[in-house]
Amino acid sequence: MKISYQWVNDLIEIGLDADALAEKLTLIGLELDGRDRFLDDHIFDIEVTSNRGDCLSHLGVAREISAFSDRDVNLPAARNDLPESTSVGLVSIDAPDLCPRFTARLLKNVKIGPSPDWLVRRLESIGERSINNVADVTNFVMHELGQPMHAFDFDKLDGNSIIVRKANPKEKLVTLDEIERPLDPAMLVICDTDKPVAVAGVMGGIDTGITYETTNVLLEVAYFDRDSIRNTSRELNLSTEASYHFERGVDLENLVFASNRATELICQLTGCSAEDFVDVYPQRLTPAEIPAPNLQEEVLRLSGLSVGNDDILKILDRLGLKQKSKGVFVSPSWRHDLAIEEDLVEEVVRITGYDNVGYELPHATSPGEYHPFERRKRDVRKTLANLGFDEALSYSFIAARHDESFEPVPRLLDTNLTEQFVSVRDPIIEGSTRMRPTLISGLLDALKNNFNHQNRDVKLFEIGKVFARTSKENGLPTERELMGIVITGDETFENTAFTSRAYDFRDLKGSLEASISAITSQPLKFDAGHVRHLKRGQAAKIVFDETEIGFLGTLSDEITAKFKFRQPVFVAEIDIQTVLEAAEIPAGYRPLPVFPQVTRDVSMLIKRNVSFDDIKGEIEKMGFELCRNIAFVDVFEGKGMADDERSITIRLDYRSDDRTLTEEEVEKIHQSILAALKVNLNIKQR
Repeated sequence: MKISYQWVNDLIEIGLDADALAEKLTLIGLELDGRDRFLDDHIFDIEVTSNRGDCLSHLGVAREISAFSDRDVNLPAARNDLPESTSVGLVSIDAPDLCPRFTARLLKNVKIGPSPDWLVRRLESIGERSINNVADVTNFVMHELGQPMHAFDFDKLDGNSIIVRKANPKEKLVTLDEIERPLDPAMLVICDTDKPVAVAGVMGGIDTGITYETTNVLLEVAYFDRDSIRNTSRELNLSTEASYHFERGVDLENLVFASNRATELICQLTGCSAEDFVDVYPQRLTPAEIPAPNLQEEVLRLSGLSVGNDDILKILDRLGLKQKSKGVFVSPSWRHDLAIEEDLVEEVVRITGYDNVGYELPHATSPGEYHPFERRKRDVRKTLANLGFDEALSYSFIAARHDESFEPVPRLLDTNLTEQFVSVRDPIIEGSTRMRPTLISGLLDALKNNFNHQNRDVKLFEIGKVFARTSKENGLPTERELMGIVITGDETFENTAFTSRAYDFRDLKGSLEASISAITSQPLKFDAGHVRHLKRGQAAKIVFDETEIGFLGTLSDEITAKFKFRQPVFVAEIDIQTVLEAAEIPAGYRPLPVFPQVTRDVSMLIKRNVSFDDIKGEIEKMGFELCRNIAFVDVFEGKGMADDERSITIRLDYRSDDRTLTEEEVEKIHQSILAALKVNLNIKQR
């Protein structure tokens, strides 16, 4: 967002030079992306987070300056002698959920022409080009007050009226950029009695645009739903200054003033007269009340700053937060991001100055200690780090485009709900409108970043919370702590004949088993199954203590293509909270074996629906104490066997703790095992 120093100075006496102002704005959260000069003016390019739409204007920045400088904001001149709302039939709203307020003013005998030099210079200073006097005024007021608006040629509106509705199927509109755009029924449009004349909040139509022949203008100043505008803009692949403002939220209570301000300027520049005006506002806004009974104490507790109560009230008042009663504040209509006491604490702290926050830890009355879960999670982290993994820390917000990409782990979703995702009302990161239901998306973003920096051999893990909606009475989202793992590329060996080998599924599985064995003696089990974001036939579901807790496998071709990966990627995600909450089983101690063991490898033909776990479980059920270990060795499929068969090799270890086993003892047990496998699992020894 480009801001002119001189323009802001017209709204408030800044009292700081450009360098000092740039530093101060950065310290209160309006970080500068860059600076430039335009003639004798300083132009600031300010990075505005998506939850601070109120700062997308010179007035918004002036309010911020007022808060730390204790100076008054001087609102620009606006007509205050204009007719009240009279032409009720001029505008009708058929979609009040998407357009809660719409104002329209009729301006007659307008003379369209070039703008005066002062207006051209103001627009050019922030990178905007001049079009004509009416269009320039609408653009100027948007950057001054933060309110987008649109001017129609009134005489080209069929029926001389406006209808705000959703688009009909197969409707189209040629927008001002001369492109015909198909309209979806979910899109909000501005229509006359016959057809759409504008895509609401995005761009007007060319047929009703202002030309040098225009004599009567209908000035639209409205409020549109943020999500609706965002979805429409993306669907049409059409982003404009207007949509950028609407997506981040405008001031619903500022529409009439913005209309009067634009009318003041248009009347000055074109010699027109202001006539009929309509303000359709079906459901008036109820200002949000924020309880903050212990605000001064909370500021001290959360930030360590000792700020006087009078100073707190003055800061909040300058920011538009009025105290309704003791401990209750009313949020201004231009702030959509304030809802709880902690939000007010943040406002006080940032205006007081983050640089004043100390570094010391709060005083403790007892020695600190780790929560048991934290100790065990540290063991998991250490194990994975020792295996060559790096820990990733991803944002808890993700884009809605991931909604159908990744399958959430079990126990997270509420089967009573059709909509599972938690939406963010005021996303801090543009486009990140969901609380993450999975860690995989963040890990893949980190992987992509590694690839972009030419690092193609990557092992990452993350432990963090994910979120989903719930039907519980308190309405709070479900939170589960998960662990995600990603492996891709090659493992490099030093001082060996083989310099490297590609990571595969077994590296992922082994790493996961090693990390879990660091905190529990209960083993993980794996069942073949289909997982949405994993390749068929290369995925498995993970079971812990008879409960399915996650999955692992090879990333699907669809997801790989979406992220533009050019090598296999192996991922795993488990509900580690379930593991942490399980009862701890003490690890047993056994002395090292004294007597030798006997090892037998067995190759057998099995049906494809029989797994190694099935075989291992069948042998363990027999209860032979002398059979100490059952291990998988190899599998073979293909030539020489039926399509529904494969060959598997397993290894059986036999040992006694008090004697050396004889061949006869081992053979008797071994043959009993093979006989049982043949009967119970239809296995044939090769």
